[in-house]
Amino acid sequence: MDNKFPIAIDRLHRLIEGFAGKRVLVIGDMVADEYLIGQPTRIARDAPVMILELYEERTVPGGATNVAVNARSLGAEVFVAGVVGDDVQGQRLRQALAELGMHQEGMVSDARRPTSTKTRIVAGSSQMVQRQMVRIDRIDNSDLEDGSKGRIIDYVQRVLPAMDAVVLSDYENGVISPQILETCLPMARELGKVAVADAHGSLFRFQGVTAITPNQPEAELTLGMSINTLAELNEAGQRLLDGSHAKSILITRGSEGMSLFERDKAPVHLPVHRLDHASEIVDTNGAGDTVAATFTLALTAGASFGEAACLANAAAALVVRRSGGASNTPEELMRAFHA
Repeated sequence: MDNKFPIAIDRLHRLIEGFAGKRVLVIGDMVADEYLIGQPTRIARDAPVMILELYEERTVPGGATNVAVNARSLGAEVFVAGVVGDDVQGQRLRQALAELGMHQEGMVSDARRPTSTKTRIVAGSSQMVQRQMVRIDRIDNSDLEDGSKGRIIDYVQRVLPAMDAVVLSDYENGVISPQILETCLPMARELGKVAVADAHGSLFRFQGVTAITPNQPEAELTLGMSINTLAELNEAGQRLLDGSHAKSILITRGSEGMSLFERDKAPVHLPVHRLDHASEIVDTNGAGDTVAATFTLALTAGASFGEAACLANAAAALVVRRSGGASNTPEELMRAFHA
């Protein structure tokens, strides 16, 4: 399987059309991505730093909410479960999700816990390419308070039967706890739901899921090995399958594409979709979230794991060509397969 996509294009289009109205529950770490954009003017007198005159400030959904945005952009009905603080960043994040028509009944406000926030300071103007200068993270990765955890668990138990899929998006900020997993995973298996884990580490926590979608460093971290050759990559995929008892593993590999592993099948290695030169890649931020959302929706629409990987690969290739945490519409994803 390669960039020529032996799967019929009309088949891929039908799968994309099937995304519409699928109900996806996204559980995980809610993050507010703040962008402070200014035009560089001069060097400061009191320190050897550039002065930026701020002309734009915006907050966009990040972390697990970026997975949710990607699923929503592709036509799904999205439900989110997690925690935000009772603060300005939490209010702005809620507003952004509300404007996209997402269900927030499972998003708990905790006044004792600040909203996880990543602030990016960006320099640029209408005549300049915008460049990120620094990122400031304000993250509380302690365990959730029992009351918040209990409210999320109650919500998951109530809505999961009506979902087509659940995505567990773990940025290691404390939401994806053992108690959440002990509630969600057995229930998803019993109900026959598509369950996808997109996690930064400890991948063997997600026992028996439909798929796990780590990037290569995350896979290496869990396995305690470096992946430098095709043989090592294949070994890693098999070890992840064996250790997690997942039905599939999709390892994203940046500019080298992605690799799909299924039990009792040969690995499938996909180069980046229609990439002529590495310079086409503008921003990889959030590409893993795009992969998780697209792969999940494809499976709910009846795709095989190989078909779902093809769609996720194309979706990722589209967003890395744009700055910021981008997402795709169904029409954009369909056009990615035109000759």
